[in-house]
Amino acid sequence: MKSESAEAPKIILDLCGGTGAWSKPYTTRGGYSVTVVTLPRYNMFDIRLEGGFVKLWDNIDKKEIEIRASEVYGILAAPTCTMFSLARTTAKTERDFEGGLKLVQKCLSVIWYCRQQQASKLKFWALENPMGYLRQFLGRPPLVFSPNDYGDNYTKKTDLWGFYNIPTMRRRELTEEEKLKCAINNRDLPQLPDDYIMPEGWNAKAARRSMTSAHFAEAFYKANK
Repeated sequence: MKSESAEAPKIILDLCGGTGAWSKPYTTRGGYSVTVVTLPRYNMFDIRLEGGFVKLWDNIDKKEIEIRASEVYGILAAPTCTMFSLARTTAKTERDFEGGLKLVQKCLSVIWYCRQQQASKLKFWALENPMGYLRQFLGRPPLVFSPNDYGDNYTKKTDLWGFYNIPTMRRRELTEEEKLKCAINNRDLPQLPDDYIMPEGWNAKAARRSMTSAHFAEAFYKANK
């Protein structure tokens, strides 16, 4: 028999979550209900914010999901970095800041909508992007880190904006071989989760490369749970 005092699961929204690597520590622990908002199941631009609910359209099961905004406990957001990346030097098309910012704005609108509810339970939110031009729009973030700051075997300068507890670093010094792999952008990549659904037209290698560092995800969870 379920105890009347049992607490409802804490709701975590993982916006533009891809494989769900960032929110995985919440998914694997009890007490959390995690929704990874990502293609092909969810399109961020289909989200409706009305009546105190975050309304998601499920493209696979063809139904609308309603999440009470005031009940959201934490929000992770990782909008596409394509237009803000410093590495975008050989692209055939010009940078489209206006287009890139639309997804950033959508993430922020969800965050703000959840927080502005009178009974809001929003404990934390964080928005991530590789260090690049997005800071010229959002300002300097409170945390700039590289995965090896949290124990991984590669470097990738990353900006993290938001309202959250800064995770404790456990820096790992890279070997010369690991440094060389990073220098030529040839690091060992993580495997995609078995249940990951690749959006049509996406590249598996790019998806693996964009996955959040497992060690950082664990450290963030420990600081924000």
